[in-house]
Amino acid sequence: MINKKYDVIVVGGGHAGAEAAAASANMGAETLLVTMNLQTIGQMSCNPAMGGIAKGQIVREIDALGGLSGIISDKTAIQFRMLNRSKGPAMWSPRVQSDRWRFAEEWRLALEAIPSLHFFQDMVVDLIVEGEQVKGVKTGMGVEILGSKVILTNGTFLNGLIHIGDKNYGGGRAGERASTGITERLIDLGFESGRMKTGTPPRVDGRSLDYSKMEEQKGDEVPEKFSFGSETRALKEQRSCHITYTSPEVHETLKEGFDRSPMFNGSIQSTGPRYCPSIEDKINRFADKDRHQIFVEPEGWNTVEIYVNGFSTSLPQEVQEKALRKVVGFENVRIFRPGYAIEYDYFPPTQLKHSLETKLVKGLYFAGQINGTTGYEEAASQGLMAGINAVLALKEEEPLVLSRDQAYIGVLIDDLITKGTEEPYRMFTSRAEYRILLRQDNADERLSPLGNSIGLLPDGRLDAFHVKQSKTKVLQDWVSSYSISQAEANPILEAKGLSPLKQTMKFEKVIARPQLQFSDFDGLKAYQELIAEHGLLKENIERVEIETKYAGYLEKEKEAAAKIDRLEDLKIPEAFDYYKLKSLSYEAREKLSEMKPTSIKEAKKISGVSPADISVLLVYMGR
Repeated sequence: MINKKYDVIVVGGGHAGAEAAAASANMGAETLLVTMNLQTIGQMSCNPAMGGIAKGQIVREIDALGGLSGIISDKTAIQFRMLNRSKGPAMWSPRVQSDRWRFAEEWRLALEAIPSLHFFQDMVVDLIVEGEQVKGVKTGMGVEILGSKVILTNGTFLNGLIHIGDKNYGGGRAGERASTGITERLIDLGFESGRMKTGTPPRVDGRSLDYSKMEEQKGDEVPEKFSFGSETRALKEQRSCHITYTSPEVHETLKEGFDRSPMFNGSIQSTGPRYCPSIEDKINRFADKDRHQIFVEPEGWNTVEIYVNGFSTSLPQEVQEKALRKVVGFENVRIFRPGYAIEYDYFPPTQLKHSLETKLVKGLYFAGQINGTTGYEEAASQGLMAGINAVLALKEEEPLVLSRDQAYIGVLIDDLITKGTEEPYRMFTSRAEYRILLRQDNADERLSPLGNSIGLLPDGRLDAFHVKQSKTKVLQDWVSSYSISQAEANPILEAKGLSPLKQTMKFEKVIARPQLQFSDFDGLKAYQELIAEHGLLKENIERVEIETKYAGYLEKEKEAAAKIDRLEDLKIPEAFDYYKLKSLSYEAREKLSEMKPTSIKEAKKISGVSPADISVLLVYMGR
């Protein structure tokens, strides 16, 4: 192993590293995964869940390209929920509660099943660089390993420092040491670094909780799954989560430890996640709120360990326990592990190309929290893209760069590369200006042919996609061509309190009414005959329903995407007064006035200027 030269070396075995290693090896590259502990590959360091708002879309995109996160999530899920069903389809987001231990086990088994993927346990402490080209890595045991491409996915381990109250110690996560050497080497090579912070809540003994005092949160009645492939199945049984709340009494108890909180006493100087704040930060920032929601999440099928989602904290352990005992249902709680905060090094992602290769060192790629992101899904998608692009570079092919109207992954990477981030970056649907094009249901349509063309998505998966597409087209053609009579439609319309048809009408015009769903026409003979004849499934029906009902919106977003591409080079007058455009966000007015971009292309790259702000500028400039 020591004398062998690998095509790709992946450093770190978290979500980014696992996806990077799998992608690289599945595309045919001889790949080595080097990690400090082979027993923690794919470990869920924080909450035992995958997906959620915008994150679920990313998992679907990873799966559509040929990555493994969706498959692993399906195999280890204990509950499935489609979030935001009450909103439009652009907001629907799949999420699973996961079995933490089985998740890591399935990742390990999946990786070991790839013949060209190899493993080595050690800490990487240095890089071998000749000129401007990476040549390999050096480990803590003095082993030099050569590789044409190196992907760093170090997570929170780079000079990691764990805080609990007024105590702190080095570590990448609880029970594991920090990684040293890489930051210093990268700085020597000319890279700029920074520090970020994240945190995690206590884990408690579920046997000590009184669930009768909490709200039960069940999974969906008819659960779906992440992967578009046939390798996994939707859950038949699910485990419930529960919801409870903090109270003014809880808040007052927590405040007793504020003077010893590293958040407030100066011990932590780095920036934490704005959208996933600690409980002490929430109390401090939202002093007008007298309660905050807490999700009580089981860590697996059979364990009694519970993740207290919403109670992330770095307060002293005794304060954590005292406050938790005042939460409804937690009166007799027993803590397995206290919450803690962790500070770690990251490297501003503006130092990368869109391929995730660094600008300073050829063949060196960064993915995951080293780029300033937070979340398993964001990390996994970067790992996937870094693995893909490392192999494409080996083959001397053009990198795969997804556009903002093609994938949430494209939005994520473009945001990071062009705007950078000064706080842990988390994906939201609001970050995507074309979110109705980037729905969770059509990720396969957007990306599966691409995944297959680069040699990552298996041919069998693409064949299944084409079968699905042909079935969907059958229904699309029927919807646009079938004329529904008054006798067929009016009983349904009148039962809904809608005005009846006065003449026969195309089905697509009838179903376009917002009060109607395809399911309202389940009794329509012609519709049922079509479903039976062609074996149409829920996924075909849902796709056609969305495409039919939102046809106008979809067309507008496609036109908007094309327009932005055409107008990127549009010049902005030097003396332009942004403050007179009240439709711009205040932050955009401030940043644009300060930076004075000369074109729309430059304005798009300014942190704090949203796609909506760009649209306002274009409207004002008459475009």
